[in-house]
Amino acid sequence: MGLHDPHIRRYIRASMAEEILDAPTETALAIAWRDKRDEAALHRLITAYSRLAVSFAGRFRRYEVPYEDLIQQGNLGLMRAAEKFDPENGARFSTYAAWWIRASMQDYVMRNWSMVRTATNANQKKLFFHLRRMLQRAAVDGDSSEPVTQRIARELQVSEAQVELMMGRMSGPDLSLDAPQSSDEDGRAWVETIEDDAPATETTVLAQIETSRQRRALYQAVAELPPRERRIVAARHLADEPVTLAELGAEMGISKERVRQLEERALGRLTASLREPEPA
Repeated sequence: MGLHDPHIRRYIRASMAEEILDAPTETALAIAWRDKRDEAALHRLITAYSRLAVSFAGRFRRYEVPYEDLIQQGNLGLMRAAEKFDPENGARFSTYAAWWIRASMQDYVMRNWSMVRTATNANQKKLFFHLRRMLQRAAVDGDSSEPVTQRIARELQVSEAQVELMMGRMSGPDLSLDAPQSSDEDGRAWVETIEDDAPATETTVLAQIETSRQRRALYQAVAELPPRERRIVAARHLADEPVTLAELGAEMGISKERVRQLEERALGRLTASLREPEPA
């Protein structure tokens, strides 16, 4: 299915025909959902901005993932935005929702573009979504004396090694490890050449248990923070793409310095909480 599917085309037309909300209406609907769990208000807010999911889906079509799946992911991002939006911080819901929609689609593309996890951190994500465009631009500007990898690394503020690694990952399709290394009948499969140098199973399990315990303790400590401090810690230290102090200040309606103070206080509380011995 895709743009030629009549159901998708009808959905796109319906989304683009939805009402455009002004700022006071957005705020009123968001408050009704936050304070009263008014599902009619939530539905109106989500429906009005389904056009954003349609619009962003068009930008990600070049990654050859199903268009309808992109729209669905965008709508999931829209729902998350409605759940987390603070209507009293002064920002427009449409602006806030756009970030969540784009992030949801980016995560979906990276999960489904390749069987191998292509991007696992902010720099790799940046490379994944900008590399092709920058390679095309470099081909057009072919008279540059600067090596392509060096130019891309400089402009995206990543290392040349990361650029070369991502170029290798995106240079060809996935290959099965069961495929033979050569066309000979007795050619060994690639999987037979892989040595297992992983630690013993017992060591791995114990490490996983300890990591799981530490993660539970951390998230429990974060959950006990005051709401504003919890939001800052989540956005600055637990998100895949940490936001800046200035961005958080604009979102929360406070100064960058105030965000820094709250972050420092929150990290102090977390440190004290995690140092407390667990109950026997």
